[in-house]
Amino acid sequence: MPTVAQHVAHALAHHIDHVFGVMGNGNAYLLDALLNETDAAYTAVRHEQGAVVAADAHFRVSQRIAAATTTYGAGFTNTLTALAESAMARIPLVLVVGDEPTSGARPWDVDQIALASGVGVRTYTVGRLDAVATVTLAIEHALAKRLPVVLSLPYDVPTRDAGPLPRELPAIVPPERVEPAAATHAAIARTADVLRAAQRPVILGGRGAWLAGASDALGRLADRTGALTGSSTLGRGIFPDARYDFGVTGGFGAPGAMDLVRTADVVVVIGASLNQFTMRFGELFAPDTHVVQVDIAPSATHPRVNAFLRGDAHTVTELLVDALGAGSGSGWRDTVDVPALRTQVVEGEFADDGRLDPRAAASRLAELLPSERIVVSDGGHFLGWANMFWPVASAGRMVMVGTAYQSIGLGFPSVAGAAAADADSAIVLSTGDGGGLMALADLETAVRTAGGRGICVVWNDGAYGAEVNLYGLLGLNERPMRIPDVDFAALGAAVGAEPVVVTSLADLDRVATWAEEPVAERRFLMLDLRISGRIIAPYQHEIIRVNLG
Repeated sequence: MPTVAQHVAHALAHHIDHVFGVMGNGNAYLLDALLNETDAAYTAVRHEQGAVVAADAHFRVSQRIAAATTTYGAGFTNTLTALAESAMARIPLVLVVGDEPTSGARPWDVDQIALASGVGVRTYTVGRLDAVATVTLAIEHALAKRLPVVLSLPYDVPTRDAGPLPRELPAIVPPERVEPAAATHAAIARTADVLRAAQRPVILGGRGAWLAGASDALGRLADRTGALTGSSTLGRGIFPDARYDFGVTGGFGAPGAMDLVRTADVVVVIGASLNQFTMRFGELFAPDTHVVQVDIAPSATHPRVNAFLRGDAHTVTELLVDALGAGSGSGWRDTVDVPALRTQVVEGEFADDGRLDPRAAASRLAELLPSERIVVSDGGHFLGWANMFWPVASAGRMVMVGTAYQSIGLGFPSVAGAAAADADSAIVLSTGDGGGLMALADLETAVRTAGGRGICVVWNDGAYGAEVNLYGLLGLNERPMRIPDVDFAALGAAVGAEPVVVTSLADLDRVATWAEEPVAERRFLMLDLRISGRIIAPYQHEIIRVNLG
């Protein structure tokens, strides 16, 4: 008779797009059933953390839920940083793990349910007779709450007889939209009145609007109000008409665009959380700007919000458009040179220490990288360069796994998730030398899974840049903040990548010829950018200002 492992495998394969994992004692029978008896797509990673990171990145790119799987004990605890990141970023995924046997804990077992709960993640434990139902409930919970879940397999359960496989597997009940309450409908009418009177309206879209499929509705709202548009870092490309879009707001935004936002009299923020970076630590809007936020959160997510409309981004935006009725808007946006607003500052090829200026490198790469690209980014000071200089076509094409938990070292396995989620686009990884070294276990995973579609850009400045730029300025000893020179090109070559050491802009010309070659004939490209650490990103200046006064 079929075993519990077979029941779990069939239920997962029915609902999950892709599985990423590391095999061990706790998930061996599950993986055997998954690979032998289902058509589930599976990618091996080399560190358990990478399994969760890849599943996380997969959803951020595609909006399709994926699974990760590891063994118990150390295999599970190795996932906790990535699991915390997914929970804080509200990314649905399923982590299937082995656990202690039903007879009780062994000397090496830990309380995995408590550990998962500690990072905000619920655990569902599979029993002998409820495997399919439990898998279904776990996936429904993940999608409804937009959170990761743990699916626990007690060590002695997977090989037990579970009875015949069900002829029909239960369907996943889709999450319900947050429908506006009566008070929200009244607030929508008031907001429509405010927008009709606005002279300099701005609409900002975020990742929540992308998840809600609100792009077309946002376009209609912008046209109806005559507003200029912009986005949070994770919401870029959400507006269908780029002619009036000034790009990303906050510390990654262009200086001219940020100056213009402060002149707005009304700003409507849809599906963006207004975190400290988006808000430039409270300086994004002028004191007299009227700020309206639309979100599914229980209440406004920033004290600067004047009016909060709770509901699904798509639904509320459509209601706002209807409430506005016919109109031509203020006409303000037709007086603004929007392309000029998006201009970023590039001063020269080299910094005063003779090393490559990262702004010049980022600007040149923007010209050379394939236009059909997904950018996945690790965390660190270098976040500014890709976000400031590399435009992407939509919110699902800029993926930053680690920023919600302020973690580094999650970059390389993100490539695997993005590559599985999109089979055609170029996958461009942006990472630092500190985070890159931390994630080296999955360098091979990145090269193997992206192949000729993959490019890694290592911003190699020999330091943990964010720490140098803050604590170094405070006068703390910099020895713990410095990293001896590392040859990332050679590290990439060791696992099959094509190595390119970049010390001048001319060295980047290889990107142009690489992009013209057939994908099947080229290798993963490893760009080791030897940049200056003396150039501080604008968003980092804001952090310095807040901390140093």
